Amino acid sequence: MGAQGCHCRYRVVEKTQLSISPSLPGFIVKGKPNMSVTLETLNHMPEAQFVSQLEGLYEHSPWIVRAIAEQRPFASTDALIDAAQAHVHQAGVQAQLELICAHPELGDRQLARLTPASQAEQRGAGLTEDKARVERLRSLNEAYRQRHGFPFVVAVAGLTPETIIAILEKRLPRERDTEITESLVQIGHIARHRLTSMLEA
Repeated sequence: MGAQGCHCRYRVVEKTQLSISPSLPGFIVKGKPNMSVTLETLNHMPEAQFVSQLEGLYEHSPWIVRAIAEQRPFASTDALIDAAQAHVHQAGVQAQLELICAHPELGDRQLARLTPASQAEQRGAGLTEDKARVERLRSLNEAYRQRHGFPFVVAVAGLTPETIIAILEKRLPRERDTEITESLVQIGHIARHRLTSMLEA
């Protein structure tokens, strides 16, 4: 199935409040590098602060965290992400597509325009180092977007560039509905990793 019917437009409704510390794997509150965050702290924050603190979990999509704020307290980080993912899977197709489209392509030429979390993840996966490999990734990204109508999304933590390219080659010919489902699963993995990194920082 081609890209027909996909409306891959999204609007950044709120500016992210999170930034990456170069010395830490997770998030810190911008302007407050010494502020530690725990699950207990998250559970007892005012709702607006909870949403602001976790806004970076889902790329340009604070509506997800906002929707689960009333479900606190969460017994674990897994419970928090599971609740968020349940909301994502219950959302309409248009909202799901907008969430997928909010993610940058791997190997983006303008890395500085990405969110701090995405920059750190792409650099950590070595996706900015080898020119030939980056060009191969960009070519595959373009083919994937042409076929499916949205960017290729994969949780890159722990993957080598070669593995990422192999996954992209495997997923490229699959059906669009299959890839929507897989993209949402991968977005959940990304959010889980980001939350774990934040709480470990």
